[in-house]
Amino acid sequence: MLEQIDAVIFDLDGTLMDSMWMWADIDVEYLEKYGYTVPEGLKKEIEGMGFTETAVYFKERFAIPQSLDEIKQDWLEMAFDKYAHEVPLKKGAYSLLCTLRDRGIRIGIASSNSHELIKASLMGNGVLDFFACIRTSCDVAKGKPAPDIYLSVAEEFGVTPERCLVFEDVPMGILAGKNAGMKVCAVRDEDSLKQTEEIRRLADYYIASFEEVLDHTYERLR
Repeated sequence: MLEQIDAVIFDLDGTLMDSMWMWADIDVEYLEKYGYTVPEGLKKEIEGMGFTETAVYFKERFAIPQSLDEIKQDWLEMAFDKYAHEVPLKKGAYSLLCTLRDRGIRIGIASSNSHELIKASLMGNGVLDFFACIRTSCDVAKGKPAPDIYLSVAEEFGVTPERCLVFEDVPMGILAGKNAGMKVCAVRDEDSLKQTEEIRRLADYYIASFEEVLDHTYERLR
């Protein structure tokens, strides 16, 4: 999988970090303040949206009286401590990061989350220094499934898309990597198991843990 690869770009939530469990609780707590319950299908509707895009969606759909900056600040305050202290790396991720660094492969992040929470989780797990580039959907014109965020990281590295490998956990992210002309490895996550069939149809590889990359037990899907 890593042959002829000069850069590896990770999505964060549900891919590099086991963090999706937390956002379901935050959505419930946040919407309850305004008298709403979490509607069925909300997760799918906001999949791939950047932090600001999601705030716009919440403000318009649920008539939130706060400004966009206030909404995002609330979410940051609700999530920051968990990202800094409770969100772990996925199994095998640290070993893979060490291997990539030792091989001279550039390592980046392309996430729909905020810079503050990304850096909190990377620092909390002692891996911030592995990443030479961190991009969020708020840094580019269009969020996932548009290719903008992945192309932005590749451009920063000076690496052509066909020499980049993407790790993603959900269809919109996988599509973003594929739309950028990159190979994509899907990472199993409990939160997206219902989408497994679609995920496997879109991705080039599939893993249950990052250990499978290193011991060559990953699934090649095409």
